Amino acid sequence: MDTKKLLKSYKSGERNFPGINLHQAKLSHVDLRGINLEAADLSGADLSQTNLSGCNLSRANLTNADLSRANLQSANLSEVNLIGADLVKANLEKTNLSAADLRTANLTLANLVNANLSQAEISGADFSGANLHNTNLIDSNINEAEFMGVDLTTTIMTELEITGEILHIGLSHKWVTWAGSY
Repeated sequence: MDTKKLLKSYKSGERNFPGINLHQAKLSHVDLRGINLEAADLSGADLSQTNLSGCNLSRANLTNADLSRANLQSANLSEVNLIGADLVKANLEKTNLSAADLRTANLTLANLVNANLSQAEISGADFSGANLHNTNLIDSNINEAEFMGVDLTTTIMTELEITGEILHIGLSHKWVTWAGSY
């Protein structure tokens, strides 16, 4: 199915498109609220400024996708592949990203309030300036992740996987440096 057919079907009320191949699709500035794209291939897709609130993208491939300024509020992104994805200024409030792969993803200035990143792979991801208020990072791998300018005082961070790296995090306007094994 191509992009035009997807948009036409969505406009006519269809919401279920599991497993669809939309590799490198151009879907920016589109309203796709509540769409089911479970296990879809959206690698390299342009979804910038797209409304995907309440959608199901679980197990989807979004490698190197552009989701900058996208609205993913209350979406299901469990087990999604977001390696190298651009999520700058994305709204991920109340989003389920459990067991997601966010290695090297750019989440600069993203809103992750009340998001679930438990068991997520976020090594090498950039969370600079992101809002992680009440974000769940339990059992996540945060090796080499960047948290510059992020207040983590209300972030749930027990049982993190940090091995031998130096982690700089901002806590209550003071810098804390952690080094060594956990």
